Amino acid sequence: MGTAARADLHDPASLAALGHVEIVARWIVDGFMAGLHRSPRKGFSVEFADYRPYQPGDDLRFVDWKIAARSDRWVVRQYEEETNLRATIVLDVSRSMAWSSAELRPLGSTAAPALLTKLAYAELLTASLALLLLRQRDAVGLVRFDERVRSAVPPRARTGHWRRVLAALEEPGAGMASSAPAALEQAARLINRRGMIVLVSDLLMDMSDVERTMRALRAVGHDITVLHVMDPAERDLGGTGEALFVDPESRLQVPASVTDVRAAYGATVREVIAEWRSMLTSFGVSYETVVTSESFGVPLRRAFAARQRLP
Repeated sequence: MGTAARADLHDPASLAALGHVEIVARWIVDGFMAGLHRSPRKGFSVEFADYRPYQPGDDLRFVDWKIAARSDRWVVRQYEEETNLRATIVLDVSRSMAWSSAELRPLGSTAAPALLTKLAYAELLTASLALLLLRQRDAVGLVRFDERVRSAVPPRARTGHWRRVLAALEEPGAGMASSAPAALEQAARLINRRGMIVLVSDLLMDMSDVERTMRALRAVGHDITVLHVMDPAERDLGGTGEALFVDPESRLQVPASVTDVRAAYGATVREVIAEWRSMLTSFGVSYETVVTSESFGVPLRRAFAARQRLP
């Protein structure tokens, strides 16, 4: 597959418009895996149990070629425990995630391509990451949260588990506030042993609460990756004239001139990003900003790199 055809490198909003989450996520993962130069598999340290039919995406090293040559039937050697690791994706579905700067453009404007909301982008990213992990024979689960835990899907590596993750993504949520600690603790309970936790959020929440919880999770051996989802306008304030700045969770409204606040706004955003990065990396948490105008291949590479570091 050529670079131009790889869905993981395409514009997110244009790609999302082409189909349902399940279809688009498959395209993204197919493109991402086509771009890998070597197999990420590390092998199993478990006992052989049985055979099962080959499925697209299975590692070819586990195909029984003798059976394929003898009977023209492709089967994969199956093991008692087919997982490399147990992972849980923790997805923020609070009200602030449902925003996109596309809402600021005049109706009918064609000056710039549409942007996904942070939540729509995060849901596609979550679906793609879950499928990618499952294709590595990892067990993957999902926790969705706003001011409370909305969904909790235990990690599994079974065929068909991805559809349970997709179904959970369609459950209601979008409460006013974000409270990550309870969701992170729930994710750890679902894993039950040392594993991988991926937080996907715009991080509009109390930093100290998150720090306490993550330090505790790191202390018991969990590997944590934070994907900080941001709209381009949150990184760099655009526009001119007077504007009304509204907090989507508290509903606080502040009128101000965009020109007057742009420099201070930019400095504040850079300071907040630096604070999150410094705090999280100080005790071994991987932190990356993810902008909703970026292709999905960018955050997938970052999360996959974190997975590759695990024993």
